[in-house]
Amino acid sequence: MKSYAKRLFRHFDFPLFFTYLVLLLFGLVMVYSSSMVWAVNRYGWEPDYFFNQQLTSVIIAIFAFFFTAFLPYKLYRKKYFMVISVAVMLGLLFLVHLIGFGGAVGSQSWIQLPIGSLQPSELAKIVMIIYFAGVFANKYQAGTINSINTAIVPPVAILGIAVASVMSETDIGATFIIITTSLCVMAASGINLKTFGKLSVFVAGILVLVAIFLYFSWDSVMTGSRLGRFTAYKDPFAYIQGSGLQIVNGYIAIGAGGLFGLGLGNSVQKMGYLPEPHTDFIMAIISEELGVFGTILVIGGLGFLVIRAFTIALKTHDPHARMLASGIGALIGIQTFVNLGGLTGLIPLTGVTLPFISYGGTSIILLSLALGILMNVSMFTRYEKNK
Repeated sequence: MKSYAKRLFRHFDFPLFFTYLVLLLFGLVMVYSSSMVWAVNRYGWEPDYFFNQQLTSVIIAIFAFFFTAFLPYKLYRKKYFMVISVAVMLGLLFLVHLIGFGGAVGSQSWIQLPIGSLQPSELAKIVMIIYFAGVFANKYQAGTINSINTAIVPPVAILGIAVASVMSETDIGATFIIITTSLCVMAASGINLKTFGKLSVFVAGILVLVAIFLYFSWDSVMTGSRLGRFTAYKDPFAYIQGSGLQIVNGYIAIGAGGLFGLGLGNSVQKMGYLPEPHTDFIMAIISEELGVFGTILVIGGLGFLVIRAFTIALKTHDPHARMLASGIGALIGIQTFVNLGGLTGLIPLTGVTLPFISYGGTSIILLSLALGILMNVSMFTRYEKNK
């Protein structure tokens, strides 16, 4: 094991790691800056409460990153590993409907564990990438990857169960991310265009059925804050005293920041105007305090991770590694788009965190696990190339 670690460490992807570390530390600073007033005024806690919570998550996340960075990625295609991962994922997704909490923010999405709260939908994002990559890698090796009945239907059925559970929470953002990242893994698997086209039509059919379900059960499902997100999306200024408040104040924060920002810690919107400024709207505070340059730092760092992931996928000769790298790159890119799209009004708000920046222990730890897998793929690809 020591010789394996030494061989891999010689090919450590330092640009990937340093970008990840900078984003983590920058996010930690911005969580403190954006949450200290909210912690005192809203909850009566110490100003550094959310900072300390996030610091604990960051420390765990770094350990998680190194754990998966030196865990051979080929383990993830073992049948027993995939079965256990999917069973745990589905078990937690079912359990959240029984003992979950979080209804006040629009969805019952969290489970309270002895070590803290867990959001099963975040776990589902990672597990579906690992599961799809492992299944399609095995089918690719067996030469049956284009068989609809044996290669396509079983994993898509698992995807359908997971999506149905997440959608019933109603976590639309996570549902969209899980579906699109799974499709990205399949697109990188090596299946022919005809088979992928049939699969895409099937997935589109599922989405149509979901849309029909939402249409006929609109009054019972889309209530409270869920419905407000869609009405505010149409015209946030018409609902400025209600569901449009967050979007409008986000616009004000971005506009006030300008090119250079008001200065670190000098945000006005975090003084009670912008609800939960340290979570999915943290980019608004970054724009207000650090201006365009702070925004470029975050988007540039996340963009680099996405490009790095796809570059690794293109360089590797292992289909399994290619699918893992593509899925992880797609996950970071799509989740960033969903977060920033909600902030800018491009798409309805979904409550999705900004990767490695927003407050949220489950998200930051699981994304670090995924990035550690990408690091292992990168190191092994470099090792194989030099060998």
